[in-house]
Amino acid sequence: MCAWNLVGTTPARADVPWPTAPEGGRASRATSSGEDALSVSQAVEIAAGALDALPLLTVIGEVTGFRGPNARSGHCYFQIKDDAAAVDCIVWRGVYGKRTFDLRDGMQVQFTGNFNLYKPTGRMSFVAKSFTLAGEGLLRQQVAALAEKLRREGLMDEARKRHIPAFCSRVAVVTSLSGAVIDDVKRTLRRRNPLVELVCVGAKVQGEGAPDELIGALGRAAAIEPAPDCILLVRGGGSFEDLMTFNDESLARAVAACPIPVITGIGHEPDTSICDMVSDRRCSTPTAAAESVAPAMTDLAELLAARERRLASATQSLVRGAAGQVDTLAHRIVMAQGSRLAQLRSALDAAARRPCLQDPAYVVDRRVAELAQTADRLAGAIVRDQGRHRESVELLAPRLKRSTSGFSGKRHALELAASRLAHEGRALLAAPSSALSAQAASLDALSPLKVLSRGYSIAYDETGVATSADRFEPGSTIRVALADGEVTGTVTKVERGQRPQM
Repeated sequence: MCAWNLVGTTPARADVPWPTAPEGGRASRATSSGEDALSVSQAVEIAAGALDALPLLTVIGEVTGFRGPNARSGHCYFQIKDDAAAVDCIVWRGVYGKRTFDLRDGMQVQFTGNFNLYKPTGRMSFVAKSFTLAGEGLLRQQVAALAEKLRREGLMDEARKRHIPAFCSRVAVVTSLSGAVIDDVKRTLRRRNPLVELVCVGAKVQGEGAPDELIGALGRAAAIEPAPDCILLVRGGGSFEDLMTFNDESLARAVAACPIPVITGIGHEPDTSICDMVSDRRCSTPTAAAESVAPAMTDLAELLAARERRLASATQSLVRGAAGQVDTLAHRIVMAQGSRLAQLRSALDAAARRPCLQDPAYVVDRRVAELAQTADRLAGAIVRDQGRHRESVELLAPRLKRSTSGFSGKRHALELAASRLAHEGRALLAAPSSALSAQAASLDALSPLKVLSRGYSIAYDETGVATSADRFEPGSTIRVALADGEVTGTVTKVERGQRPQM
């Protein structure tokens, strides 16, 4: 509704600048000659003068069609209206620059100014010299200022807000116990998840003293033992004035300081209060707040099934990875064992190719040959020495004949030389003879023939020496070597895995 407030007095009827009808009758018509007719500019001047004569007016109306500030002039152009009328309105750049809030469509604003007539077009406008918010707009401005104050203090920071469990098993609800909201919350929790335990704490949600009651109810809900997982602060829809309780600064600070996470569901979707801004989670309605803390049983079942599938997939992946590692290690073990067995087989083959094992008499024969060669060398040396001595004797014989007195001495020297020669020969043969005897004794101890002489025997199959019963089958040919000969026969029975009795 548009309200008009005239500041000053209305000019007397006799002072108006336009012609008036004579008392007791209507104004006479203009004559056909047009002597009493006015031009357009004269009529506009009269109207402009009448408007200028009006005092300052205070108008309350709704802003609509707002355009501004103009990019070039900085002025604002729009209309203010009520249910029955609308008028153009202008706010000059200097006036709008002193504003405390921005104008926008739908705001209820109180303007103070004068009517003005733009003569070139004859269009009347209301020129505002000042403006302030009116009614709900003023309340919204106060709420916005409080919200900015709390925001600067950090009460609305996301980092401050606490984590709310995905599934709350114990929930406290703070609201009026006489309204339909508490029934909606109970019904929603019962429908979605009956396992959630609900604790109701009653308080006024509207009217005088409501903020203090809600603060006390929050304290009682936080003191419940065992402590709830979260607190629902809810109420139904209403006008902006009805929801002003939840724009109270003390209540907002109590919500932010509550030791239990607080979830708000105040009014409907468009409604946003200070408590919504500082709470740990804001929901559009009380029902939505209840749904946010109680996942549906079907959703939980699907979640568990999905996690079961993920766990099974992860387990299968781990098992496949471990199986691959086992296969790799098994292959490496087989390769390592094969390499080690090949090395041992090569060493065994090299040892088997040694002459002493292929022919046990080889060492003795070699030693005999070496001794024979040594004896031949010694015999040759002796012969050569005897020849040299003989030659010496033959050369010395004439002289010995001439000097019989020196013959005895030379003969004695020759005998001494022969004695030394025999001694040196025995000394040279002593060490090889001892070594030969020792190796012959070792060879005799290791000789298979020595083993056979103690009662053992060696079994041969068609390919050679048989070391396992697996080499024979009934009907196979067997050759047995004994100490004094060999026995050849046919196998009639094979018993594997049994040790022979001693």
